[in-house]
Parts: sequence; C-alpha cells; structure tokens
Amino acid sequence: EEFEHNDFCIKELRKNGQQQKEKQQKIKDLTLSLEDMAATIDTLTKDIKTLQDQVAEAQRQVKHASEDREQENQEFQQTVADQRATQQILTKGLDRLKQFYAERALLQTKAKQEPGAAAPPPPPGFKEYKKSAGAGGVMTMIQSVINDAKAMEKEAIQAEQDSQSAYESFVKNTNDSIAANQRDIVSKTESKAKAEQDKTQAEEDLKATMIELEQLAAYAADLHKSCDFVLDNFTGRQEARAQEIEALRQAKAVLSGADFQ
Repeated sequence: EEFEHNDFCIKELRKNGQQQKEKQQKIKDLTLSLEDMAATIDTLTKDIKTLQDQVAEAQRQVKHASEDREQENQEFQQTVADQRATQQILTKGLDRLKQFYAERALLQTKAKQEPGAAAPPPPPGFKEYKKSAGAGGVMTMIQSVINDAKAMEKEAIQAEQDSQSAYESFVKNTNDSIAANQRDIVSKTESKAKAEQDKTQAEEDLKATMIELEQLAAYAADLHKSCDFVLDNFTGRQEARAQEIEALRQAKAVLSGADFQ
C-alpha cells in the first residue's frame, strides 16, 4: 500500500506540476492577447473617429460648395440678363439712329434732285446731316458696347459651364471619398465589435484559467500533506520493512526448527 501510495504521489505531483505550468503559460498568453486586443480596439476607435470626422468635413465642403455654386449661378444669370438687356436696348437705339440718318440722307438726296425744294430743318440740337460727321463714331461706339456685351455674355456662359463642370467633378469625387470612408467605417466597426467580443471571451478564459490554477495549487497542497512524509521517508521505511520481513522470516524458520548458528 505504501508503495502504491508513493507511486500515486509521484505521478499526481508530476501531473499537477505540468498542469500548473500549462495554466501559467496560458495565463501569460491570454494576458498578452488582451493587451494586443486593447491596443487594436483603441486604434480602431481612433480610426473610426478620424473617418467620421473626414466624412463630416467632406459633407460640410459639399454643402458650402453647393451654396457657392448657387450664388455663382444667380450672379451668372444676372450678368447674362444685364448683358442681354444692354444688347437689346443699344441695338434698338442703334437701329433708330441708323433709320434716322438714313431718312435724313434720303430727304437731302431728294432735295438736291428737286430744284427749288427746301430741305427740312434739322431737329433741335442736330446740325445738318452733312456736318454730322460724328454720327458714325457714335454708332461705332454703340456697336462696340454691344459687341463688348456679347463678349461678356459669352465669357459668362463659358465661365458658368466651367464652374458647373468643376462643381460636378468635385461633388462626384467627394461623394466617392465619403462612400469609401463610410465603407471603411462599417468594416472597422465590425472589426472593433469582433475584437471586443474576443476580448470579452479572453477575459472570461483568463478568469477561468486563474481559478483552475488556484484549484491545482490547492490540490497540490493537499497532495503534499498526504505525500511529503511518504516521499521523504519512502526509502528508509521500505528498508525497515524489508529488515522486518527478513526478521520475521528468520523467526518463522526458527519456530519451524531451522538452525541459524
């Protein structure tokens, strides 16, 4: 029985020691994993916040760009309306002047062709047609203003088209960037949730492993109470028993009539 108990103690203490080493290593690994998970979660949290800020800023820029585009379009429409009104008014005035000078020229031509006919007096403020050499300059100036108005209208239309194209390109690129960031936010949020779930599981595993290690330590203490005396004195006790057995054998032999002299 003592031999079996000694063998049991040796095996159980060796097994318990190995199990404690395994639990200690597991605790170490879980602790390192928890530190990595905490760092990962912190990084993901910061990345998500950065992406959310970028999305908010991009949306703000699109809003401001839309407001600026609307203001620019209103200014464009006003500019075109002004230039077209200028062209319309000046064209009418120029046509009137052309008609007036054409009529005056016609009257003077008829007067020259009809002897004795007196040419009608010029309107107040006008000199005779032959002396109104500046009329051509006035019409040229008005035509120049009309041409400038047309050119300004054309430039405004081109600028409006360029601004609209740039705005549409900006909005498209910004929306693409927002969509990409939002997809990244979803992906990182899912990764964060998975990391938090793994962290919770690892914390539970760590707690359970520490309890198991405490139980192994308690069992080891019980083993030592039961086994230390046997292990420390096993050889001596076995030798003593062997001597006792030998003595009993001899005593039995003497009782049986054997001679040990």
